[in-house]
Amino acid sequence: MSLALSSGTRIRRFDPSLVPLALAGLFLAMLVLLPLGWLLAYTLSDEAGRPSWTNLMQLADPSLFWEPFVTTFGIALGVAALACAIAVPLAWLVARTDVPGRRLLRGLVMVSFITPPFIGAVAWVLLAAPNSGLLNQYYRWITGAGAFDSLFNIFSTTGIIFVMGSYAFPYVFVLVANTLDRLPYDLEEASAILGGGRWHTFRRVTLPMVLPALLAGFLIAFLQAMTQFGTPAILALPAGFHVLTTKIWSLFQFPPKTHLAAACAMPLLLVTILLLRAEKLLLGRRGYTMVGGKSGTPRLTPLGLWRWPALLLALFILFSTVLLPNLVLIRSSMLRSIADPWTWQTITWANVPLVFGLTNTLDALRNTLVTGVAAATLGSVFAVLIAYLTARKAVPGHQVLGFLATAPVAIPGIVLGVALFIAYTRPPFQLYGTLWILLLAFLTIEMPPAYQQMQAAFRGLNPELEEASRILGAGRLTSLAKVVAPLLKTSVAATWCFIFIGAIRELSATILLTTSQTKLVSVLIYDLNESGALGGIAVLGLVLMAVTAVVVVIANRVANVGVVTQGR
Repeated sequence: MSLALSSGTRIRRFDPSLVPLALAGLFLAMLVLLPLGWLLAYTLSDEAGRPSWTNLMQLADPSLFWEPFVTTFGIALGVAALACAIAVPLAWLVARTDVPGRRLLRGLVMVSFITPPFIGAVAWVLLAAPNSGLLNQYYRWITGAGAFDSLFNIFSTTGIIFVMGSYAFPYVFVLVANTLDRLPYDLEEASAILGGGRWHTFRRVTLPMVLPALLAGFLIAFLQAMTQFGTPAILALPAGFHVLTTKIWSLFQFPPKTHLAAACAMPLLLVTILLLRAEKLLLGRRGYTMVGGKSGTPRLTPLGLWRWPALLLALFILFSTVLLPNLVLIRSSMLRSIADPWTWQTITWANVPLVFGLTNTLDALRNTLVTGVAAATLGSVFAVLIAYLTARKAVPGHQVLGFLATAPVAIPGIVLGVALFIAYTRPPFQLYGTLWILLLAFLTIEMPPAYQQMQAAFRGLNPELEEASRILGAGRLTSLAKVVAPLLKTSVAATWCFIFIGAIRELSATILLTTSQTKLVSVLIYDLNESGALGGIAVLGLVLMAVTAVVVVIANRVANVGVVTQGR
């Protein structure tokens, strides 16, 4: 009795390690609430700082808001539909059929995660621009069509939907394929035994279990298309029309209209919040739950004579969406002009010294690596601390911390860029023009998935070892560092890689936050696209993807784990 009392008293005494943990919570609150507070303040005030509804009233102008918004909404619907149309059949083939090369197909899908979408957009300009695109050149050569005839036009709404969908479908694929992998075959077998046909079993058993993942994937693809800047800037602006993100970016051109930009960003933020809420309400009404775990390996559906045609179709889809853009980047990096044939006589390495001879290329590479590694390291530590506070209910108000950690998922990158620009260009935090503001942007954007991953890891970890450590006199922070963290190194390594890849790929927020001294490779690639230096873009894009792959491999080797990562 006395031992239990003394142990309980020891645990309940004031723990000094709670102070840094509480400070981490306060920093999280500042990270999220300060920029959003300034965004709202600028929306509801004029240039003189007086309260005003003028900015919101100007949104009634069709060319300012409604036309870009309707265009964005239509493109996002098309992208989400295309992503699901590609991903669901591929996921079913890989997870539930005996198609050959299932591991190869999964690997090819994962390759797309290290390819930033804006680099993919440049690759498709090289492939499908109306006049200079490689595919259109081959079309004219084969058919004898006129010099200005073209089969493809990537500078169109259809082209934008295709390119965005090509880099959005892997997210849907991963969600649906993982769900199918975990789906017990017993349920489908029981339906068949009771007389249900294949269509009835799919409609009443398989589909309800996969529907949450499918809806989540649809929403992810939709929100990515709504909030993406790079691909529309590369493909829509030359076509002469705006989407909402490019319109917000244009308001920062000289003379900047930050109050109006803040007002344009608010509807995008509200739409994102409403869509996330609608998904939660929709799925919350239905009981999509598996009772029990995976009951062994599912019985694969035999395709018979269709096995090899199905494999060829899947390879063709992945070649067109994943491999072909990367191959054209390799080709373009070796040619002086994209119109040159690819022969031993025309191959050159002139683009490499040309790109690295630019005054800011090495600085951009250094800035990218420094901010990426710093964001991944600090973000992982921060995610561990916040997940620990919420999972162990260590401080009062831990529910609020959980909400704040997941809230940035509803903040599009371009909106966050506007908010950070407003918040950190004035005292006491004048961070614009430094790498610190980029670091804050990456931490905010990548916090929700990092926190959710660590939260799931803590839920799966029994707290008894940690409690034993505290009974023996260790504080919470010591127990976390010496007992809990080593047990979670796999999840920490996965979180680190996730944040790093997300930071490397980010353009929507950074396009508003960089200066000539703080350029990142993503922004430098966009600048080169403005000047038409496509060979240089190909070199930088390949370097960026190679550096990303190498850093992720090193991180996994250091952690001594094999981690499969997903990019932002």
